[in-house]
Amino acid sequence: MPRLTLLVGGLLVATGLVAYVATDGTSLTSLIPSAIGVLLGIAGAVALKPPAQKHAIHGALVIALLGVAGSLANVVKFGQLIDGTAERPAAVLVSTIMFLVLLVYLAFGVRSFVAARRSRGRLSSSEANGSRS
Repeated sequence: MPRLTLLVGGLLVATGLVAYVATDGTSLTSLIPSAIGVLLGIAGAVALKPPAQKHAIHGALVIALLGVAGSLANVVKFGQLIDGTAERPAAVLVSTIMFLVLLVYLAFGVRSFVAARRSRGRLSSSEANGSRS
């Protein structure tokens, strides 16, 4: 999960930078994906150290959840982007990319925590079964 967090962070930083350049730097808000990406990158780097991994990934998933929630206002305008009536098409496109990347990341994070919980449950069960003999 730490490496995935670093990858997602890098992808979002690149997305924000491309959006900023593509819009000729007219709006600093196009760098929002980069800001989210930097925060994820920091969390991913911290998570590379095993003692801090659990907390850092939890933090990264909270950041991702906030990013998903924050991008939702533009994502709902995706239909306007398709039919050509979007007021700020670049914002809608970049928000949709960020939304999808973070949603996939959240899905992998939840899956990872569920798997960890199950493996911990099996360990406890096998330890309990082993200690009864």
